[in-house]
Amino acid sequence: MTRPLLVVMGVSGSGKSTVGRLTADALGAPFVDGDDLHPPANVAKMAAGVPLTDEDRGPWLMEVGRRLAAAGPQGIVVACSALKRAYRDMIRAEAPGAVFAELDGSRDLLAGRVAERPGHFMPAALLDSQLATLEPLQADEAGMRLDVALPPAELARRIANESTSAVG
Repeated sequence: MTRPLLVVMGVSGSGKSTVGRLTADALGAPFVDGDDLHPPANVAKMAAGVPLTDEDRGPWLMEVGRRLAAAGPQGIVVACSALKRAYRDMIRAEAPGAVFAELDGSRDLLAGRVAERPGHFMPAALLDSQLATLEPLQADEAGMRLDVALPPAELARRIANESTSAVG
C-alpha cells in the first residue's frame, strides 16, 4: 500500500485541524497543522486582520508540500487551507501524490464556528475574504469534497476510507 499524503483543506472554521487529527489517528499517520508552518510575519498579519498575499503564502505552501513529501512509510495528514488551485499546485509541485479532502459548509455555519474560537489568530472578519478566494477542488484534482455539517468523526472516517481505497 502506498503511503497516504493527505491535505485536509478548507476555510477557517471548517474543522481542518479537528478532522485532520481524527483522520491521522484513523490511519495511524502523523498529523501536522499547517498553521504551525506559517512564518511569524504571516501570523502577525492575520492576527491584525490583514489577508495574506500570494507572495506571503508561497514559502508556506512550499513548506507544506515539503512536509508531505518527507513523510515516512505511514504517510501524513496536514491541515492546510489550500484555497486556490494555484496553491494546491504549489503543494503538488513538492508532493505530487498529495490528495485533498475539502471541507465545505455554509457561511453561517462557518462564521458560528469561527466566533466560538476566542484567541485564535484568524479573526472572523477574514472569513468572507477566504470564502471569496476559495476555488473548490476540480474534477481533475485528486481528492474529495465533504459537508462539514457531518460530525468530525464521520468526516474523518470517510476521508480515511476514501484515501486508503485511492492509494491501496
